[in-house]
Amino acid sequence: MKSRLVNESAGQRTFVIVLDPGEEAFETLTAFAREHGVDGASLTAIGAFEGAVVGWFDFDAKTYRKIPLNEQCEVLSAIGDVALGDDGKPSLHIHAVLGLSDGSTKGGHFLEGIVRPTLEITLVEAPGHLRRRKRPEIGAALIDLDA
Repeated sequence: MKSRLVNESAGQRTFVIVLDPGEEAFETLTAFAREHGVDGASLTAIGAFEGAVVGWFDFDAKTYRKIPLNEQCEVLSAIGDVALGDDGKPSLHIHAVLGLSDGSTKGGHFLEGIVRPTLEITLVEAPGHLRRRKRPEIGAALIDLDA
């Protein structure tokens, strides 16, 4: 992974992050947020994976149904955010649309992906801190604007 701080103004930073082949994207981005003290941000990404897992949230079961993609796929769109979780550490929430070789797409909550050949991310800090709290009635951690 390589990264560059491309803008900083009034305490708000913008990073461009480029992941290398073989890196697991979710873990690498979480580590980046932790190492750089990112506690509120939005992100976008494009690139490709040799394989990935997205999820569909099953509200009744309060868990994600995993949708594995065991093939090369293009990251057509990935958007998300970073907020502090209940544990005080950066928590990512990313949705992705992945393109397959036949032109079809799969999408959902991004759970994991092995980069091949690259993933290019733009991460823009929010001017304020964000907090994500577990909502037991939903079964997921959501941004809590009152925190």
